[in-house]
Amino acid sequence: MAPTLADADAAIRALWPLDGAEAWDAPGLVSGDPAAPVTRIHLAVDAVLATVDEAVEAGASLLLVHHPLLLRGVTSVAEDRYKGAVIARLIRGGCALIAAHTNADIVADGTSAVLADRLGLADARPIVPSPDPTLGLGRMGSLARPVALGALARALGDLLPPTAAGIRVAGEYDRPVATVALCAGAGDSLLAHPDVLGADVYITSDLRHHPASEAAENARVSGGPALIDVSHWASEWLWLEVAAGQLREALPGVEIVVSELRTDPWDFAILQ
Repeated sequence: MAPTLADADAAIRALWPLDGAEAWDAPGLVSGDPAAPVTRIHLAVDAVLATVDEAVEAGASLLLVHHPLLLRGVTSVAEDRYKGAVIARLIRGGCALIAAHTNADIVADGTSAVLADRLGLADARPIVPSPDPTLGLGRMGSLARPVALGALARALGDLLPPTAAGIRVAGEYDRPVATVALCAGAGDSLLAHPDVLGADVYITSDLRHHPASEAAENARVSGGPALIDVSHWASEWLWLEVAAGQLREALPGVEIVVSELRTDPWDFAILQ
C-alpha cells in the first residue's frame, strides 16, 4: 500500500523539522488531501507554472519545493493570478504541494552544506549556528589549496547549472583565496558577519548594489572578502538531488524525481 500524503509529510518533517525554520518563513504542507496516496514525488526549487505542469503531466502525487508559494499573504487565489493558477492546477491534477525552505537550509546536508561539499570545502561549519552547533545558516570552510579568485568563479560556473545572468565577481581575478564563506540563496544579511569578513571570499546570491558596493569598498579600506554572486535558483538546485536521495530512503517504493527545468527568472542578458 502506498504511503499517504500525511505519511510523506511526516517523513519530510523528520528530514527537515519545521522548528528549524526562521520565524518569518512558511514551510510545510500548502495544499492536498492528507489521506491521498503518494506514489511519485517531484522536486523543484520553485512552484511556478512550468514545474507544476511538469509534475502534473508526469503523474506526481506531490510537488516538493524549496521556496514557499504562499510565503507572503494573499487575499485571492483567482486563476488570473499566478499563485491562484498554480494552486488550481495542482488541485485539479491531484498533486499536493509542500515546501521545505529555511528548515532545509540549516540541516547538516542542507542547501549551503551541499554547495560547500561540492566545492570541496574542508572543516565546513555553519556561519550562524543553531543551538546544535553542527546546524545553522551558511557555511565556512577551507579549500584544499589556494586558488585564484577567477579560477574559483570558473569552477562554480562548471558546478552550477547555467543561467542568463551567469556569475558576477567583485575582486581581482588573480587574488588568491583559501578560506570560503558561502550562503546558498540570498545572503546579503551576512555580509557584516565576522566569519564572512574574515574569509577570503564570500559566495552568495541576490547581492544588491549598495550592500555589495559597501562591502567591496570596506575590503579596499580595511580588508574583507572578495564577492561572488551566483544565481539564487542555481545555488539551491544542487540540494534537490541530495534531498531526493534522502526521500528515497525514507519512502521506499515512492518514485522520486528531480526537475531539471530552469526556474531562474532571467531569460537572457546583453553584455555591454
